[in-house]
Amino acid sequence: MTDPTPTAARHLIDGRWEDSAGTVEVRNPADGGLAGTVAWGTPEDAHRAADAAAAALDAWSSRPARARADVLRAAADLVAERADDIGRLLAVEAGKRLPEAVAEVGFSAEYFRWFAEEVRRPEGAVVPHEVPGRRHLTLRRPVGVVASLSPWNFPCSIQARKLAPALAAGCTVVARVSEKAPLAVTELVRCLVDAGVPDGVVNLVHGPARELTTTLVGHRAVRAVSFTGSTRVGREIMATAAERVVRPLLELGGDAAFIVFEDADIDAAVEGAMLAKFRNTGQSCIAANRFVVHERVYEEFTGRFVEAVDRMTVGDGLADPCPDLGPVIDAERADAVRGMVAQALDAGATQLTRPFDLPSGGAYVAPTLLADVPTTSPLGCEEVFGPAAAVFRFKDEEEALALANATEMGLAGYFWSRDVGRIWRVAERLEVGIIGANTPLPSVVFAPMGGVKQSGLGREGAAAGLEEFQDVRYLALGL
Repeated sequence: MTDPTPTAARHLIDGRWEDSAGTVEVRNPADGGLAGTVAWGTPEDAHRAADAAAAALDAWSSRPARARADVLRAAADLVAERADDIGRLLAVEAGKRLPEAVAEVGFSAEYFRWFAEEVRRPEGAVVPHEVPGRRHLTLRRPVGVVASLSPWNFPCSIQARKLAPALAAGCTVVARVSEKAPLAVTELVRCLVDAGVPDGVVNLVHGPARELTTTLVGHRAVRAVSFTGSTRVGREIMATAAERVVRPLLELGGDAAFIVFEDADIDAAVEGAMLAKFRNTGQSCIAANRFVVHERVYEEFTGRFVEAVDRMTVGDGLADPCPDLGPVIDAERADAVRGMVAQALDAGATQLTRPFDLPSGGAYVAPTLLADVPTTSPLGCEEVFGPAAAVFRFKDEEEALALANATEMGLAGYFWSRDVGRIWRVAERLEVGIIGANTPLPSVVFAPMGGVKQSGLGREGAAAGLEEFQDVRYLALGL
């Protein structure tokens, strides 16, 4: 089912599409076929891109907000118009189910559209004065050149969530995307170019992550770094950023609990569990990792959840009919998820779901639910990033919250209840930045997304996401 025409992801530096002497192959995880190639650049390429962004900053930031908004709106229209083609490319390179891939590209367009509207709203404030003959104002200005670093799991929407507010704010950008899924993002950036983004305002470089990141964060003109990825790498980037006092915006790892209270709508909870766990084959920072179920409804919920998982089909996301679950990104990720399951079973866990006959030749993992998982087992206390999860039981609200919060991560959390008082209590006590109460899909362009504890700093999306790329300046004006 692989697209027969491989594609090349190239650099974009100062308005010019460039190749490199070396390339890296991009493989379709569904069957190992060649999806395309990516130009493999060097730190020198990243430095040139940052130089170009610095040179373009004054002209872009000086444009009226309306003019920047017009470009973003045109880009949104192009991304939406090309969503089917870009989505198919994304399905090939990342192994996504085709409907999910196309939907992600469409969601990316909405970031450009929303921030095109948001940037035209009034900025700054006149502060009530207390000193005769003086007035006090706050002004907002773009922070400067931004390094935008995104992963492979939602390559288009995550990069759009960074690019759109940065460009709206008047910043210029150098983006680096994962070599595991660079093709669709390259076409996303092409939409910005075709929409009229001036040379140097958006730059795209490919190459070794650590070397390019160090170069970008160390560049004299880079004033902010926006990164989505693991907590380990986020800590390294934050340490590097501290050397030059570069502003870090970090969305890091998650370990989301999914709590089912005794008064939950079980039909809705099971449906929500399937989406929260298995969307994008479980490869989401906000995916449900641990299912925490009240003992009174444990058997009913778990039984129906297992039945739903056992009915799933697994296969190539481009197949017709489309399967319920595609492959994970590569063999390394598949081995990691299977290893977590094996460790839990060795520690005494019980597998609840059936064995699956998986397609050959791809990075497939069976959807798996386990009970009796020790909380110290990796499956019970670490981010899974795949289609496997542990199910726990609890007796009361306090125990549920203790289980949910028993992690150093704090990105997302979910719970199901029809008790309004409990909804408020639990939402206020869950130690996470994103809460889904009776919904498995909290992500929207107009809401702030981000984590607490070891899951990051700052917010993306909404007005807060725009402010991350702005400096607030204070003006005292003598009359």
